[in-house]
Amino acid sequence: MKNVLIITGGSRGIGFDTAKLFLQAGWSVINLSRHSCDYSTVVNLFADLSTPNWAEAVKPALFEHVSGADKISIVHNAALNEKDSVGDLSLHALQRVFTVNVLAPVALNQILLPLMPKGSSIIYIGSTLAEKAVKNAASYVITKHALVGLMRSTCQDLAGTGIHTACVCPGFTDTEMLREHVHHDQGIIQSISRQVAGGRLIAPLEIAELIWFCANHEVINGSVLHAHLGQIEH
Repeated sequence: MKNVLIITGGSRGIGFDTAKLFLQAGWSVINLSRHSCDYSTVVNLFADLSTPNWAEAVKPALFEHVSGADKISIVHNAALNEKDSVGDLSLHALQRVFTVNVLAPVALNQILLPLMPKGSSIIYIGSTLAEKAVKNAASYVITKHALVGLMRSTCQDLAGTGIHTACVCPGFTDTEMLREHVHHDQGIIQSISRQVAGGRLIAPLEIAELIWFCANHEVINGSVLHAHLGQIEH
């Protein structure tokens, strides 16, 4: 049986551990990213999701690698997370984040849907900020809310096709993106950990395991799954 995972942003963090998990289960893995996923058996296709023509550029290679697949799973993992607010957010900046976080998943779906057999899945990676907001994260909040809408539309529009979908919403996960976002300030990391009932950051592998479950269980369809160790609300 030929099962194929297509993941965006599989070079690090949640994406890297997800690629590893699927590989260990015998899947073929295709990573769409600006950087390579450092596993010898992963097919790395260079793609800058913020640019206009990336989808057409990778389309022939995608068709080649997924041809004849018995099951295909798309994991929309790549994202931009900028610090900005409603008061200072430029339309250009919002458009760039929207392009990566929302339009890129739409473009990839449109390429692959005609090739996806029954039993396939489309998994979106959201955030706790997909259904709430905090200060100074306007573009990220806006686009992650939109991603939930995209997932729900995916569920309704693909009814009867045998393709299922979900949006996995991680909380504070110990990734390079998070550490870069807080400028590697250990004091901020510790403060973030205290905002979680579990008292720690989530390991990327924990989210990868949830993605794996969603991709392989069609009962999880149209669902938003929050995985945040119990965030403490203030």
